[in-house]
Amino acid sequence: MGVSMQIAYFGFAGSPSLEAEAAAQLVRIERFSPLVSDCHLAIEAMRGALGIAMYGARLDLVIGASELRPLPHCTSSTPEDAVRDAFDRAERELLDMYRRAADTHH
Repeated sequence: MGVSMQIAYFGFAGSPSLEAEAAAQLVRIERFSPLVSDCHLAIEAMRGALGIAMYGARLDLVIGASELRPLPHCTSSTPEDAVRDAFDRAERELLDMYRRAADTHH
């Protein structure tokens, strides 16, 4: 069974294209499904300096059956870029976890 994902939007309505981008990014962490059972993606519209529109994305990973691992918040000028950044960070974190687990078994 693969990694499931829940998406929450704050401060704006999501779009089919943003949901498709999130689904495409989820494929990147599917290979870690033995470690990750679920993820929660929160995407938020914000105002940056001088009132410039910004978007934040945060991904919380569910490791195993119940360990929640929140990852740092990523911001960008578009929600798609913020989502990609969040999944970049998740992929790096999962690679580190995988390497640490492999090192303890050697």
